[in-house]
Amino acid sequence: MSDSRTPLSRVPLSRVPLRVREMTLADCPRVAEIRVRGWQSAYSGLMPQSYLDGLDVSAELPRRRAHFEQAGPGVVNLVAERAGEVVGWACHGPYRGGEPPAVDAGRGGGAGDAELYALYVDPGRTGRGVGRTLLRESVERCAAGHDRMLLWVLRENAGARRFYERAGFTADGAEEPYEVEGVEVPEVRYTRPLER
Repeated sequence: MSDSRTPLSRVPLSRVPLRVREMTLADCPRVAEIRVRGWQSAYSGLMPQSYLDGLDVSAELPRRRAHFEQAGPGVVNLVAERAGEVVGWACHGPYRGGEPPAVDAGRGGGAGDAELYALYVDPGRTGRGVGRTLLRESVERCAAGHDRMLLWVLRENAGARRFYERAGFTADGAEEPYEVEGVEVPEVRYTRPLER
């Protein structure tokens, strides 16, 4: 009797199911690589190229490990895997702003706001649903205990802004200065109400 199923090795990678799970310490090397390569790809033309070229995975790795090991209460790191390879990373938790945004009194208040701290996809895997899947998982997890999710994105990063707008986020008018090697690259804040 023959097996009519296609072996996994011959299935196009885009058709292999994507699995989202909580990150482990063992994922830090791959997450460091995804973060560095993600910055170099997404911020090319938006930040000084000399800065991006100087980013180094081996220098990023101890920072990723420290952030992971010292994550505060409510901070969640997620990774997306496809065919056993980590292809994306997201991190969310309580809003970190110096002045927390006012909670809409009509929504019951008290739960506060969540923040998407980071969302990066392996640059060779963009446009394949990895970012959308990680964002959806972060939103769903935050909806259980928060009224809104906020995030910061570079003002000139039109692609990222479209991505978040398609996911229901809107710019709320807040802007933060951010400087890289003497070049201003301001960030704008996006927000989305969460449904429980």
